[in-house]
Amino acid sequence: MEFTHIPVLFHETIESLEINPNGLYVDCTAGGGGHSSAILSHLSARGRLIAIDRDPEAMEILRERIGKDARVRLVQDTFDNITQILDGARADGILADLGVSSHQLDTAERGFSFHKDAPLDMRMSKTGLSARDVVNTYSEAELARILREYGEEKFAKSIAHNICAQRETQPIETTFELIDVIKRSMPQKAMRDTHPARRTFQAIRIEVNGELRQLDSALDDMFGALRVGGILSIITFHSLEDRMVKQRFRTFSQGCTCPKEFPVCVCGNTPRGEITEKGTAPTAAELQENPRSRSARLRSVRKLKD
Repeated sequence: MEFTHIPVLFHETIESLEINPNGLYVDCTAGGGGHSSAILSHLSARGRLIAIDRDPEAMEILRERIGKDARVRLVQDTFDNITQILDGARADGILADLGVSSHQLDTAERGFSFHKDAPLDMRMSKTGLSARDVVNTYSEAELARILREYGEEKFAKSIAHNICAQRETQPIETTFELIDVIKRSMPQKAMRDTHPARRTFQAIRIEVNGELRQLDSALDDMFGALRVGGILSIITFHSLEDRMVKQRFRTFSQGCTCPKEFPVCVCGNTPRGEITEKGTAPTAAELQENPRSRSARLRSVRKLKD
């Protein structure tokens, strides 16, 4: 099995971790092992890496590529379980690349891509709720809410209505069948700038994999799992998750909360962290080499105190 993934903001991300050769690092979305391999190349024999991924195909490749390294522990799980995975240990650095891997997009039968006809799936773990389940069993109101909230889709109501009308005739089974419904649900001018299914596919994928719920649950635990001086770096790929990461990092870095009219601080609050990367975007060269990186942003925060 070939599992390929072009790590976005690769050098910037590895540099952001300021790797201590003897430290403990966690790659929360190890995928094909690109970031994990780079971290390992900076570690001494005393350093350690925990590589986490929910995708069983990714874990199979990780076992081949880095699993025999004594410094590595592989864990098939979701990163919102990081507290249990670390089991009291503190990390010097934690990385999460929230994007869908190139392997997942390019493997047609996984159903992530709107460029290939395939069964509606989109499950990163290959288990549980599928895109087919969402499309064919959710109510019209639920579908409209998901498309509006997770896809920021202007035509959410129309798309949801037409999905429900179509499935009364027969279930929607494939990606192209869903795309046909989406195209019938929006005016022609709305399809000029981007693929008409982009926002709907994003929304359904987020729902299937619980991505925003998982991220919201994990951020505090990730920061809490750092040792003082450790760094949390996260790569986001759309505005919803980037906004969540940005706001939470600001909370970690907030100091005094006294009203502005107070002449001196009386709350005594000091920042728990400091932001070290404020939304680094790909360079023009990277965008040319990897167009999928266009929406990526890197944010990092250093822990100052528990």
